[in-house]
Formats: sequence, structure tokens, C-alpha cells
Amino acid sequence: MEMTAPKVGLFDMPEPTTQPSTDLDNERDIALMARIAVGDESAFRDLVERHQHAVVGTIAKMLRDPIEAEDLAQQVFLRIWKHAKRWRPDAKFTTYLFTITRNLVYNESRRRSRRKEVSADERQDEKGYEPAAETRSEPDAEVARAEMHDEIDSVIASLPEAQRTAVVLYSYESLPYEEIAEVLGVSVSSVKSLLFRARSTLRDKLSHLLGY
Repeated sequence: MEMTAPKVGLFDMPEPTTQPSTDLDNERDIALMARIAVGDESAFRDLVERHQHAVVGTIAKMLRDPIEAEDLAQQVFLRIWKHAKRWRPDAKFTTYLFTITRNLVYNESRRRSRRKEVSADERQDEKGYEPAAETRSEPDAEVARAEMHDEIDSVIASLPEAQRTAVVLYSYESLPYEEIAEVLGVSVSSVKSLLFRARSTLRDKLSHLLGY
């Protein structure tokens, strides 16, 4: 009989600082997955608590949509719960986790692209007025910093999918080249090439922030 995923408060934990995973971390994940495979809801909650912020953060960086990130993260963990019996520790658990995450993000990106094309066609037939530009006082340092980070996130989100994934997994989740290569299904040299091209784009588009 197919298991129904237990209800879990996925997103009410304080956000930790991301650290590279270790062999001990992977061993713990493997042990939790073995328990989840036999329907252990407590183990599932432990696994979610261990990885929810990394998954939500990755999706949010990829899509620039915190609300959608939480919804997609729920789907990621639901898939892990449903397929736990078939999972085998042939690679690190985080490789499996981020592969599922990548696939769901790619599907959502394509769905949004199709929806955007339809919306653009609809707007051609609409008439209306342009809203007046919003005025505000000079931003203080905190607002300026937030705007800078928002611009950086915007440029990252504009990268091609593979480049964007490589940047987020490498820079924000601290995954090594080898694991990113497994997630993307490419060679290590391809990952290095993706990161090189992404960094070149970031330098070009953010040169005004970097001072050159």
C-alpha cells in the first residue's frame, strides 16, 4: 500500500548557516532514509529539518519566489517519502536531494515561460494607462544593500538553467564540483566551464557594483 506523507511543519525552523556536508552527515542521512523506507514518520521529520532550508534557499535563488520555493520544497520531500523504498545510497543523499530539486525547478521554470508567453499575447490586446512612477526618499544604507542583493539575485536568476544551478549549488550550498556534476548529469570539467561562464556574465552585468 502506498504511504501517505505525514504532515510536517517544514518551514518553522531557524535558518542555519550552510556548511559543506561531511561523511558523517551522509551516514546519518542514509540511516534516516532506511527508517523512512519502512514508514518511520519521525525519521522523515528529522530529514526534513536537516535539509529544508537548503532546499528552500536553492529554489528561492533559482526562481526568485520565496512562496513558490516553500511549495516546491514540499514536493521535493514528498517525492523522497514516496520513493524511499526504492532509493539506494549509490551516491550522497544530498546529490539525490538536489537532483530532485533541480528537476522540479526546471519544470516550474518551463511552465512559467509558457505562461509568460500567453500573458504577453494577452497584453497586446489590452489597453490601459501606465501607473505613475512611485516616488520615495533616498534609500538608506540598509535599503541600498537590499537593492544590491536583489540585483545580484536578479542576474543569477537570468542565467541559463545549468549555469544558474551550478552557481547556486557551488556558492550557496557549498557543494563540490563532483557532486554538482552528478546533480547536473555532466562532467566535472563541464561544471567548471559552467561556473566560468556564469562568473563572466556576473562580472559584466554587475561591474557597476564591483567598481570596474
